[in-house]
Amino acid sequence: MPHLVILYTPNIEAETDMTALCRTLADTMLRQRDEAGQPVFPVGGTRVLAYPAAHHAVADGKADYAFVYLNIRMAAGRSEAVKKNAGDELLADVRAHFEPIFSKRHIGITLQIDESPGQVYDGKHSNLHPLFNKQQ
Repeated sequence: MPHLVILYTPNIEAETDMTALCRTLADTMLRQRDEAGQPVFPVGGTRVLAYPAAHHAVADGKADYAFVYLNIRMAAGRSEAVKKNAGDELLADVRAHFEPIFSKRHIGITLQIDESPGQVYDGKHSNLHPLFNKQQ
């Protein structure tokens, strides 16, 4: 963890590059530092995934409205200031990415950060973390 999942209406795919947005957001996550200057998110655990909604209904349906929902799920332990800074920087990236679309269509964007303090089960199997831990 952290995982950032983007769910969006597919009517914007021709107007934007979702893969580029994923890379931008992952890079922003990896630049985050806590109060001690330590990385907020582990390199090997950072994932950004985007999915078009196969079915959707937005607002009253009287126009070709679009929506983008971004949800970051992270483990507990980060300060409120660190979480707010990460959210602010990520939202700034999202706003910049979609700015050209705002002049052409109506689009709603929501970014939420969820913390999982009491996970019941958190199973993992990965060879990514050791790859990046060698570099530190």
